[in-house]
Amino acid sequence: MHLSKAVVRTEHASRYLQQLCKHWSHKFSVDFDPHQGRVPFSDSVEVTFAADDAALTMTLSVADLDQQARMQGVIDDHLKRFAFREELDIVWTD
Repeated sequence: MHLSKAVVRTEHASRYLQQLCKHWSHKFSVDFDPHQGRVPFSDSVEVTFAADDAALTMTLSVADLDQQARMQGVIDDHLKRFAFREELDIVWTD
């Protein structure tokens, strides 16, 4: 598995975590609470979220490295839609 991580500074981390997980719960078997969440997109792709007062931490796990950039983009796009009132700095690192 290949891991990448983004720590996004925001005071609304818990809200965004819950919105993302609720959104994807219509298609995937999602687990979440106000502080952590897990979205298994497939057997080989999963994202986990952790929220605290200062940041939303997202950890993406992919089996095929070719999926990494695409899935990062999908997650980024959805987060930006929910966080349209603020400018988020989303930087993924391996």
